[in-house]
Amino acid sequence: MRNSPAKDKLYKEFITNNTIDKKAYEKYDVKRGLRNSDGTGVMAGLTNICNVHGYVINDGEKQPIEGELIFRGYNIKDIIANAWNEDRFGYEETVYLLLMGELPTKGELESFREILASNRALPDAFFEDMILKAPSKDIMNKLARSVLALYSYDDNPENRSPEYEMATAISIISKLPTIMVDAYQVKKRCFDNETMFMHPLDKNHSTAEMILSTLRADRKFTHEEAKLLDLLLMLHAEHGGGNNSTFACRVLTSSGTDAYSAYSAAIGALKGPRHGGANKKVVEMQECIKRNVANWNDEGEVADFLRKILRKEENDHSGLIYGMGHAVYTLSDPRAVILKEHAGRMAIGTEYEKEFRLLETIERLTPELFFEVKGDAKIVCANVDMYSGLVYRMLGVPEDLVTPLFAVSRMAGWCAHRFEEIVTGKKIIRPAYKAVAKRKEYVPMSQREPFKG
Repeated sequence: MRNSPAKDKLYKEFITNNTIDKKAYEKYDVKRGLRNSDGTGVMAGLTNICNVHGYVINDGEKQPIEGELIFRGYNIKDIIANAWNEDRFGYEETVYLLLMGELPTKGELESFREILASNRALPDAFFEDMILKAPSKDIMNKLARSVLALYSYDDNPENRSPEYEMATAISIISKLPTIMVDAYQVKKRCFDNETMFMHPLDKNHSTAEMILSTLRADRKFTHEEAKLLDLLLMLHAEHGGGNNSTFACRVLTSSGTDAYSAYSAAIGALKGPRHGGANKKVVEMQECIKRNVANWNDEGEVADFLRKILRKEENDHSGLIYGMGHAVYTLSDPRAVILKEHAGRMAIGTEYEKEFRLLETIERLTPELFFEVKGDAKIVCANVDMYSGLVYRMLGVPEDLVTPLFAVSRMAGWCAHRFEEIVTGKKIIRPAYKAVAKRKEYVPMSQREPFKG
């Protein structure tokens, strides 16, 4: 059917029959993307889990502020600072906080770490049947399929009791890093013609240590590397109920479906380039800039190339500078601020310092160039993706795992939101769509004319 008249006709029908006039959205005051005209989100629910704070409404007007990210009432800056200052891993504490609602005591945290470690192993034959025999070039695809497949290994997957929901959540949070690494190793063997390494799990490892240990052929990593990956896991663990993947999880949960279906849907949503998959777009754009800008220290040369990107002449011709701007944050994304600080410290004196300075330049120049080229005075800041790709490269994490690591971390937040939707929601989420198609009289087969779109 390739390049055939039938394919051309199908394409035209696809476009014509699925196009709605933009003026209709204005006429019926439709909140496209559930966003108001000023960029704020339509209020769709309440949550105790997370507050993503990036602006205030004063006298009906949106005013920018420095961004804040609050987990269960605690500022992410304080959570990370305490773990870092005490030289301990903080992701497991963050997971506990999100699921249980309170910070753990030392004993509670130690017991929780042991529970997570004991749940990392996959069910018997799961690796062979679900991963090895059905490899995927895309690890996010494999994560979603594997979470759905875990339903078949659960003796009571439709159990909605609090105890069972918690046990299921902990099981999936624990197993997802294992699935990710295993799927990547198989992908290397089957599609990249590279050797795969299957290492046994070490129950004494934190989540970050476990990922680095099983990912690398020699299993070697430094404490500083594991701490930096742990930092990334904490920053990505949760981001409110309105983001696309979390909302998808809550929508499916509201229907009464099982946990595996809800979490798999969230992974599918995160995969999209307008959501979690945007971090891959950032990496691709940065590589494009690095190839085409000869002198990374020349701000004029960098600015000239950024103008070309904004004018849709370079990169993917979208006119977007990926890594800049956010739906909620205005003056700053606290995740980007924290990650930039740690990335900069780790990059000093290494081969990555020059690249870090380039990213700083892109961050600094983009707002004024955005106004110059687009004529838009909207305040834009660097988001977490601006520096996460560099950090992953410094850690030797392959590009294939950039978005999957996001999913591994965010599973904790999705689980917390599912719990809240089960307990508090009690109603299926069903927004309204207005039908604008005109009524048609049915035409008998013998009287129909070919499509002329």
